[in-house]
Amino acid sequence: MHIVWFKRDLRVTDHEPLSAAAAAGDVLCLYAFEPEAWQQPEADARHYAFLTECLESLRRALAARGARLCVTHMDMPDALARIEHDLGTIDAVYAHEETGAAWTHARDECVRGWLRGRAIPLHEWPANGVVRGLGTRDRWSRHWDRRMAPQPLPAPSAIVDASCARLDDGIPPLSALPLSPATHRSLQQGGEANAWALLEGFLDHRGVEYRHAMSSPVTAFDGCSRISPHLALGCLSIRQAHHALEAKRAALRGSNDRLPGHLDSLKAFAGRLRWHCHFIQKLEDEPELEWRNLDRSCDGLRTEDASMWTHQERAAFEGWRDGQTGFPMVDACMRALHAHGWINFRMRAMLMSFAGYQLWLHWRQPAIHLARLFTDYEPGIHYSQAQMQTGTTGINAPRIYSPAKQVRDHDPAGHFIRRWIPALSDVPDSWLAEPYRMPANLQARYGCRIGSDYPAPAVDPETAYRAARECIASLRRNPAQRAEAQRLYTKHGSRKRRQRR
Repeated sequence: MHIVWFKRDLRVTDHEPLSAAAAAGDVLCLYAFEPEAWQQPEADARHYAFLTECLESLRRALAARGARLCVTHMDMPDALARIEHDLGTIDAVYAHEETGAAWTHARDECVRGWLRGRAIPLHEWPANGVVRGLGTRDRWSRHWDRRMAPQPLPAPSAIVDASCARLDDGIPPLSALPLSPATHRSLQQGGEANAWALLEGFLDHRGVEYRHAMSSPVTAFDGCSRISPHLALGCLSIRQAHHALEAKRAALRGSNDRLPGHLDSLKAFAGRLRWHCHFIQKLEDEPELEWRNLDRSCDGLRTEDASMWTHQERAAFEGWRDGQTGFPMVDACMRALHAHGWINFRMRAMLMSFAGYQLWLHWRQPAIHLARLFTDYEPGIHYSQAQMQTGTTGINAPRIYSPAKQVRDHDPAGHFIRRWIPALSDVPDSWLAEPYRMPANLQARYGCRIGSDYPAPAVDPETAYRAARECIASLRRNPAQRAEAQRLYTKHGSRKRRQRR
């Protein structure tokens, strides 16, 4: 009996553990709804909703090949012990490597210990371009290229099933998990077929303007690929996306009727696929960045323990969390995110930047809140970006986003803001970026009294910007910080790729 342990690889194509197990003998396909996973502070009902759709899709795909997906409601070592007790000897376990949060690392160690105690082999394969045990970032791009080069594997044509009905507990109801019911579900549907439909639609037509559309929340919902939650749960592999992209680029190069800018947009998307693994590699190399400043010289810069926050800090966080800061682009993005489970990357960066710089909040609590909202929550990218956008990586230049500038650059006609903030519906475009600057008579005329119909600004933007800038600049003038930055660059910094001739 060969167990395929599905984690964040919920597909049957390009699945090396499944293909290897199917070739080796009888297969038991296993997914564990682990109680500890749903007790994590980042867990949310919208993750559950998307995951269950992915599992139902996987269940159908396996059934078409003769196998059952066994879903257990227990931690993995207990699930393995139950299988051994009910079915007998386990020959081997097959799985993908996972770079996840701290609890997944601890879980994997427990599973390895259980298997070692019984002399059961664990066969693991890389899930993407992340390299386990990487010694240096030099030549990392070559590793990525080698990982992506082989053609994606087809699904096994048939699987000899080794499971039995009593081992399948089914997908638990939401009420069985320690989660609050979701007020909004993600608008995206999970599963391998939906992932492919999104990718193909993007490559064929939606992505023509991607290079420009991805920055604005007005155009990004349609102009971005939207495959990120499918990559996070493995309904689609990075290698599959890479090969589909390269095939499309090759076809366009040979076409005389391609649309202007299409190739440039797909080139930008190719960079994002590489970027995806680059940031997850940071968490693989330094798991502590999930909860600790990457640049330790930033320790003490902000109040880390939320229980020690002042009343002002708590109020600032709650206003940011609820889309009530008085800064229209921040509030509109947060409200859209609550409703949809997705917002484009530039706006994610702005949300974290605003929390970390203008509100001067430690990144950890804002990051946890956003993790709950993101249907596509990917720990490696998420915590790397949370620190990068709040100035605690030590190697990235501070980027303090101006919410007013984001309105002028990316929603000058106010389409996005008016959709999510009805109180600003009648405010003219010229005042939308900074409605708090409207004179009282105009506030009355346009039906938007600041402090009543729409919140007053949580902070004075100019004062907050200067204070944050000066604090970070002072820190980086410290010789000890410069030495730390060099160490961090050596370990985590991106390297320029050698141009191919």
